[in-house]
Amino acid sequence: MQTTVASPSTGALWTGRIVSALTVLFFIFDGVTKVIKIPQVIESTVQLGYQESHIVLIGILMLLCTAIYVIPQTAVLGAILLTGYLGGAVATHLRAGSGAFPIIFTIVFGGLVWLGPYLRNPKLRALVPLQK
Repeated sequence: MQTTVASPSTGALWTGRIVSALTVLFFIFDGVTKVIKIPQVIESTVQLGYQESHIVLIGILMLLCTAIYVIPQTAVLGAILLTGYLGGAVATHLRAGSGAFPIIFTIVFGGLVWLGPYLRNPKLRALVPLQK
């Protein structure tokens, strides 16, 4: 049995592209600031309990996950990897007692990671249908 999946509307397609582009820009910024060792990033990451020697590796992993997310054929895998990364960030902020804003921001960003592909990819919408 073969099911037909409707193409996304132009508005949904462009909204998905814009949401994905904004999340990608944020992740690139976050990853690059870790890789080039911006002093404020190093300081805040160490305050969260990470060793300074691990920060560059964390940035590289962020950039690799983002690259996988950018490729249309691997966007869902990239979303899964970025969701894992953001889950670790939520756990880190909870453990460190960072307050509500960093936790909520990270959770919302996790939603945006999935919103872009969801709006662009009819197969993903068929897999996770939202009921009216």
